[in-house]
Amino acid sequence: MEMVQTGGRPLTRAALAGKRRALEDGRTVTRKDLSASAREAAKALGLRPSLRLVLSELVATWGEQDWSRLIVWPSNEYLVSRTGLSERAVRYALRDLVGLEIIAPKDSANGKRYAVRSRDGTILDAFGFDLTPLYARRGDWAQAIQARAEARERRRRAFDLVTMHRRAVAEAMQAFATRYPDATLTDLAEAQASLDATTPDRRGAGDPELVLEAWGELRRMVEDRFYAAGCDGNACPHVETEKGSPTEAWSKDSSGNADTPRPIERPVAGLSPALVVEACPVVRDLVGGDIREEHEILDAGRTLRATIGAHASAWAEACAAVGPYQAAILVLVVAQRHDDDVSSGQNRIRNPGGYFRRLVRLAGEGHYEIGTELLALRRRRMT
Repeated sequence: MEMVQTGGRPLTRAALAGKRRALEDGRTVTRKDLSASAREAAKALGLRPSLRLVLSELVATWGEQDWSRLIVWPSNEYLVSRTGLSERAVRYALRDLVGLEIIAPKDSANGKRYAVRSRDGTILDAFGFDLTPLYARRGDWAQAIQARAEARERRRRAFDLVTMHRRAVAEAMQAFATRYPDATLTDLAEAQASLDATTPDRRGAGDPELVLEAWGELRRMVEDRFYAAGCDGNACPHVETEKGSPTEAWSKDSSGNADTPRPIERPVAGLSPALVVEACPVVRDLVGGDIREEHEILDAGRTLRATIGAHASAWAEACAAVGPYQAAILVLVVAQRHDDDVSSGQNRIRNPGGYFRRLVRLAGEGHYEIGTELLALRRRRMT
């Protein structure tokens, strides 16, 4: 028995959901508004080019009728001529648009798309595709666009952190090979090679957060091993052979003598938040307001600790050596000096996290005065 083709389409949940979307009462929609919703939907859902083309042509055929539903009825032949796609590609695009709840079908008895007109030519009704869901879901498109932007930002930050960890591990391994060539680093080298092989490319589709924690842990292990090697395996503070102040960077053009604060600027026992802010204005960019209390300095230091690439173990070591408040000041000092270094184009502080560890060790041993450094930084800004 021969089956009669009625032109109907299978009923789906997406088609029913689209039909339940409705415009607000008294809402007037223009083609410009509908086109803007189409662009937002394409961006929010990441539509492929064929779907974008077909959706754009559907919107272009809407005649701005004063109806409660936004019905259009272009034929497949018309869409093929306008988009340059094949008829099969057009049919697949329409199917996918319905499945994404962007449009809803309104089928006639024979499955054809046409308008119902009165004797004077006025369009009374039509059968084709309903664009009401496209406009009614504009709030969903805005939320989806924001979510995609936030996901891209999280991915970018994760890649930045992975890059920082990889660079720190590579520098530490190179320092091991230079200073302690007899050290056994087989396990660290194997872990580094394994992470290098599994770390996704920034331009690819991989998720960097899957390896971020592993890179951070490897960095901590390498730095702890390097620190232990410098102490000859003893659990004692590393004795620095360089007694010079790390606050003044050396260059071939410099005399090698660091500036000494004037006698009237000798630091007092208390390190006031006002002095810290004057010496390290970078903290204002972080907090976005005035800082008057010590706890605000402490919160800023905790926040900037990860920004300068200092591991949590370095923060714990600093708190144990000089106390949480002075540890926070050291973080701000390193952040400010690194910011000044980058702004000047000299780029002498290439590892702010390692520089922070060094300042902590020197301050804990009494070879580095935090107050003196703050006064020196403030004086540079006043000259």
